[in-house]
Amino acid sequence: MALALYIHWPFCLKKCPYCDFNSHVRDGVDMAAWEAALLADMAHEREATGPDTLTSIFFGGGTPSLMPPALVETLIAAATRHWPAAPDLEITLEANPSSVEAAAFADLARAGVNRVSLGLQSLNDDALRFLGRLHDAREGIAALEVAQRAFDRISFDLIYARPDQSADEWQAELSRALAFGTGHLSLYQLTIEPGTRFATDYRLGRFALPEDDTAAAIFTLTRAMTAEAGLPAYEVSNHARAGQESRHNLTYWRYGDYAGIGPGAHGRRRGIATQRHKKPENFLSATVRNGHGMSESRHLPAREQAAEALMMGLRLEEGLDLAAMAQRFGLPVDQLIDDAKARFYRDLGLIRREGTRLFVEPAGMVLLDALLGELVSGELLAAT
Repeated sequence: MALALYIHWPFCLKKCPYCDFNSHVRDGVDMAAWEAALLADMAHEREATGPDTLTSIFFGGGTPSLMPPALVETLIAAATRHWPAAPDLEITLEANPSSVEAAAFADLARAGVNRVSLGLQSLNDDALRFLGRLHDAREGIAALEVAQRAFDRISFDLIYARPDQSADEWQAELSRALAFGTGHLSLYQLTIEPGTRFATDYRLGRFALPEDDTAAAIFTLTRAMTAEAGLPAYEVSNHARAGQESRHNLTYWRYGDYAGIGPGAHGRRRGIATQRHKKPENFLSATVRNGHGMSESRHLPAREQAAEALMMGLRLEEGLDLAAMAQRFGLPVDQLIDDAKARFYRDLGLIRREGTRLFVEPAGMVLLDALLGELVSGELLAAT
């Protein structure tokens, strides 16, 4: 079996008013203790998974690009000792586009990282200030240029449908982004997450989001521009040249097995959902006490697994094979999808069926979250 490994580094060494990691800011980090904890947690996952083939490693979380390259190298070496590595093993690290982090890119590449995901978020200084980012556009572009010298595979993200943003403004920004020539772009519509400063400001009327029609027009424009540039959408928010798709994220979207280690990390393996202690100190003490940082391990009933697989798989342009899914989870096809609603949305041009395969059309991708709630059978949704 194939396995992806997610390594969550919990610490933000810079405060960001719009993320939920403020409680994880630390003045100092005991790297020796954290190395021991993460290695123990990884060894526990190896015992649980067996010798699956490792297809990807992803360093994410707080500010993983500020991890010492020596620690990154140690964790990669341990992972490839525990699991046989695929010949094209993808090793991704999330990075903020600051000059401090960019200075470590060459060392991180030597440590074994072969792909970087850069959180640019915008090429506009006013937008970056609104988003609460600590870098400006010039610093972000400079970090991207450093990354392009250090890594063969680069992705960066941008956020659109920001307050007062017009389709013309986004077209200019996206044209500039495409000109950098990276093989992958993650392009997200701005959403309001509960519990953030954004949510409070939005509730108090300090800003307004674009109307639905404007946001839909920007989404359609985005797909047309990226396709013309040779980076078509392969997932609702992700665009790549052929062969440059994120193998790690494809594991999630195809509902493959992945092991999660580090504070707050989730995993799915062999029908079991795992979760680690979220608070760093609790995670650390749990690894000393138990040899792992897990706070929960739960077997997922077939219906719950099927619901998750549908909700993830229909995000992809490749769609999913309902017959194969029914066989995988031991459920009849008619228990996966609400047939009457599927016919209704097919007639509206939002989905299509080709044999046993179900696809969401571009017009449906604009409404994906609502559409998924309609398509997935009520019985499966009740199981989640």
